Amino acid sequence: MFIWGLSLDFVLQDQCDIIDKHTQSGLDLVEKYVKFVKERTEIEQNYAKQLRNLTKKYSPKRGSKEEQECRFSNHQAFLDILNEMNDYAGQRELIAENMMINICIELTKYLQELKQERKMHLSEAKKAQQSLEGTYKQLDNSKKRFEREWREAEKAAQCAEKTDQDLNATKADVEKAKQQAHMRTHIAEECKNDYASQLQKYNKEQNQFYFTDMPLVFNRLQDMDERRIKKLAQGYILFADTERHVMPIIGKCLEGMTRAGTNVNESNDSVVLIEQHKSGFERPGDVEFEDYSQGINRASSDSSLGTPKGPLELLGKNKNKTFRLFNKKSKPVDTEGFTHLPPEQRRKRLQQKIDDISKELQKEMDQSEALGKMKDVYEKNPQMGDPASLAPQITQTAQNMERLRGELSKYESWLAEAGGRGDSIRYSTHSLNNNGAHNPSRSYLEFDVSSYQQPVQTDNDYPAIYTEFDDDFEEEELAAPIGQCTALYNFPGSSEGTISMQEGEVLSVVEEDKGDGWTRVRRNNGDEGYIPTSYATITLNK
Repeated sequence: MFIWGLSLDFVLQDQCDIIDKHTQSGLDLVEKYVKFVKERTEIEQNYAKQLRNLTKKYSPKRGSKEEQECRFSNHQAFLDILNEMNDYAGQRELIAENMMINICIELTKYLQELKQERKMHLSEAKKAQQSLEGTYKQLDNSKKRFEREWREAEKAAQCAEKTDQDLNATKADVEKAKQQAHMRTHIAEECKNDYASQLQKYNKEQNQFYFTDMPLVFNRLQDMDERRIKKLAQGYILFADTERHVMPIIGKCLEGMTRAGTNVNESNDSVVLIEQHKSGFERPGDVEFEDYSQGINRASSDSSLGTPKGPLELLGKNKNKTFRLFNKKSKPVDTEGFTHLPPEQRRKRLQQKIDDISKELQKEMDQSEALGKMKDVYEKNPQMGDPASLAPQITQTAQNMERLRGELSKYESWLAEAGGRGDSIRYSTHSLNNNGAHNPSRSYLEFDVSSYQQPVQTDNDYPAIYTEFDDDFEEEELAAPIGQCTALYNFPGSSEGTISMQEGEVLSVVEEDKGDGWTRVRRNNGDEGYIPTSYATITLNK
């Protein structure tokens, strides 16, 4: 049995003090390490917070000029760096979180357990010491009593002997003195026996204290301290492992920043800038010499179509002002036809406007189709709803479609006048009969604005607009199924555009519910139609 320098003598108190101080210093070290990790965690959290604030500060806002400039590779690279920095900040937060959970909270809990265990062991040692001290006091009292009674017995024996030798003493006095001496001797013998018993008890307890109780307490304290050291060593290792585990992800963030810098293409940025701001103006020709000595009619020269205009006329400058290429940019006037823009920029803006209107028109047409289907269902099944309740929505949708078609035609005309070539715009139209019922047949209207090459114009020549209409419906390619559905109830499918189904029948989902309560499905034989979404369980493919 190993005991920390324990010698079986009266220096035990010094040994206890040393062990007490050592275990307390160990607990103080654990508490100090926990505080250190907490401060490191706060530093990581503040660092991550500052990184996120920095990223948010320099990230472009939606719709801002900076976001529009992200089409350039150097701007996009900076945005990528901000995104990687945001991910990097997330990893620093992860480090702080793991340190707090795995080190601070764990060690704090373990520290409280160690304190309780140490307190219990010291209490046991103190209790054993107090028991030994109590036995020693009893031994000391018994010893003192034995010493006192033995002296009294000796005095009584001497008195009895003196009385026996005294000639004047009576026989009664001699007998009394002898009885007193005998009683004192008997009491002294009893005290002697008690002292021997107490001494034997103390020696036994002392042997138990020094060879069993205290070594056991010391061994438990030793085991506790070794466990404390081992746990603290694990905390040291975990401190490094916590950061090492996120190093690969941090390395990927840094690689992403490097890759962002590598992807910068200065030549491509120049091309993008040129394409974005290309005006489409013709370069001015040479200014002709006007010979006033020949009496040339200046008015006719100025009005000649073949005479190119100078830069002052092209840029709308006053002749009295100095011509400059770089001036303070004035705020453009946002006219409806974008006539304030250069030709190339005007064509781009018109094309963008046409695309936006086409998307809105398609949404309105989808809504019109859905409303028509709902009205057909309500007419076939009055218990499901009142068809008249849909009339305001159908009317509003029709008005919106008419308005959008007018705007679309107007912007396409302007695009043709600007010499642009519009992309084919294909959308489905939905017809409504006189009573407002929906006609599920579809027609496709295709616009193809031919490119405008700016021919030489005379006074009577104007750009022509060609709009082609396809008389026949184009055959639609079968769309790939996006899932399956199983019928929960029988559905007759008596309305036009719907399809019947039987309970338990499995169909392929072609088009999911757009909010109108109908789902488009297809049988294996190719038949397609709409069914109520609530009549089937639908499972979409991932």
